[in-house]
Amino acid sequence: MHSPKMFNKSRSRFWNVKLAVVLMVIALLLGACGGAATPAAEKPAEKAAEKPAADASAGGKIKVGLVTKTETNPFFVKMKEGATKAIEAAGGELMSAAGSFDGDNESQVTAIENMVNAGVKGIMITPSDTKAIVPAIKKARDAGVMVIALDTPTDPQEGTDALFATDNFKAGILIGQYAKAAMGGKPVKIATLDLAPGITVGILRHNGFMVGYGLATVDATAKDLVNSAEVVCSQDTQGDQAKGQTAMENCLTKDPEINVVYTINEPAAFGAYTALKAAGKEKDVLIVSVDGGCAGVQGVKDGVIAATSQQYPLKMAAMGVDAIVKFASTGEKVSGYTDTGVTLITDKAQAGVEGQDTVFGLENCWGDKK
Repeated sequence: MHSPKMFNKSRSRFWNVKLAVVLMVIALLLGACGGAATPAAEKPAEKAAEKPAADASAGGKIKVGLVTKTETNPFFVKMKEGATKAIEAAGGELMSAAGSFDGDNESQVTAIENMVNAGVKGIMITPSDTKAIVPAIKKARDAGVMVIALDTPTDPQEGTDALFATDNFKAGILIGQYAKAAMGGKPVKIATLDLAPGITVGILRHNGFMVGYGLATVDATAKDLVNSAEVVCSQDTQGDQAKGQTAMENCLTKDPEINVVYTINEPAAFGAYTALKAAGKEKDVLIVSVDGGCAGVQGVKDGVIAATSQQYPLKMAAMGVDAIVKFASTGEKVSGYTDTGVTLITDKAQAGVEGQDTVFGLENCWGDKK
């Protein structure tokens, strides 16, 4: 039998052991809770590790490419000016390149490859060879680069993500309608000074002129130039003034009685005028054209060109840059065709043909003013 003193000591030891066990269990539970909290603490750390990469992407300058047909044509000079202003306003960087002549596909292909390698988000291009450039554009698009055609669609048009351009068919229709009204029903012998075989912008403007004059019934989907008996001479000029002069000389040799001249652009028109003046025929021939550059509008004012369809390259390029910047920021791509506008410019208005005078033309032209 235990004594009361011994019983009290045993009971005391029992409670001490029990308390120690309870404290140990509590410690283990707290340790377990602490371990369970570790993954929750790691999640913010993981996000923090991802954030700098996103910030670096957002913080870097957006690179945009611009590839034009040439660097000398005032139209493309103005286009580059519009792109430069737009990308500077967005805090980005413009890479630009051009062919050495209108039709220089090889240089444009090289430019696209260089721009893709440099990390551009998008490329704007005025294709010189609308078919041959498509494979290079496809490679760029496959690499995640958005490609926008400016002024000239590729063939097929779906070769790029989008097209920002003048309605070149409408531009041709306007000067065709004007020429018909100005000639007042007189018999006509027409020379067409075109661009180059197979180039969509050249086909659209030429065929639009023919439709506007009432000499053809094709639409904008036609793949080839259409002519009629009234067209007595067609020559390619590549949009060049010197080649335009040579082409007009050749046409006058073929038929000295030509009295209407359609030209692909204003440099070709000035070349044609030089040839006509040398032949003493500048006052007997009506010249119509497309572009609306400052030199061309001045040519209208001076009576060298009867009328021209004005387009807006600065607007094309600025809209293109805005679309690429948006794509770089949101991943949203632009698509389809956006008409950037066209206006007939003449100081000798014809009934039933809508247009503006050279005051308007000079206020909205591009290139150097006299």
